[in-house]
Amino acid sequence: MSHPEPRTPHNVAELIDAVLAGDYGPDPKDLSVTSAFWLYNTTRLAGSQVTYHNHYLLLRVGTAFGACSFEAGELAPDFCENASGHTLDKLLRAESTPVRIAALDAYLAQVSPHRDAAGAERVTLPTGTPEVRAMARDAAIAGLLDIEPGAKVALIGVVNPLVAAIRERGGVCLPCDLNLRTTQWGDQITDDMTEVLKEADAVVATGMTLSNGTFDLILAHCREHEVPLVVYAQSGSAVARAFLPAGVTGLSAEPFAFSQFSADETPLYRYREAA
Repeated sequence: MSHPEPRTPHNVAELIDAVLAGDYGPDPKDLSVTSAFWLYNTTRLAGSQVTYHNHYLLLRVGTAFGACSFEAGELAPDFCENASGHTLDKLLRAESTPVRIAALDAYLAQVSPHRDAAGAERVTLPTGTPEVRAMARDAAIAGLLDIEPGAKVALIGVVNPLVAAIRERGGVCLPCDLNLRTTQWGDQITDDMTEVLKEADAVVATGMTLSNGTFDLILAHCREHEVPLVVYAQSGSAVARAFLPAGVTGLSAEPFAFSQFSADETPLYRYREAA
């Protein structure tokens, strides 16, 4: 059965409603979670003084993994005890934001896998150490940046190589993060997103903004002020893709298995609004 082109959503709630209404393909009640994973990992790359603490919920549906990162204590591991077998319509209505985002990501990645999506540019991350693979991933993200010298770029979700990439392109980085206080070079990092948005000529944001509820605010700001928005996403990579016609101008989508969970070649997919 073919489905008409869905209306462009303006926020995550509208996208969930459209999926539940069947606008994007099969009814979510007909798709079930095969496996549910609660993951916690720490990462400290060679030469860095920063340890990243990452929590993920992964929901497998068919050939797709829906993913969402979340803050410590936000979702207990025992969620996964009974999640396998649940249909996506139930999880899309869950009280927990990470559960809704992971379910939404699983649905959209199943009905339109990144590997088959129109406009997706496949980038292969090479076999190598965590440092080699992280550098390749961050270079792929930086390749989406198109900024003028002197442009102020809000970086919401700080990754040090992206700070460097913005500066190498002549931009002024405005770093914002809820957990980090300084960059690798000692620059102060604010935790007030509005502070950097009001100054920004362009915005680069992580997919975790989908989990913490700030994505809609960033999207609305960039749309209203015609500010380019690049999203780099492990969390909700297929969710962010749905907003390419609605404020997201570039996307680095990295579906599971993420670069840090493998030493072998893995893909990520780049999208640009024009595509």
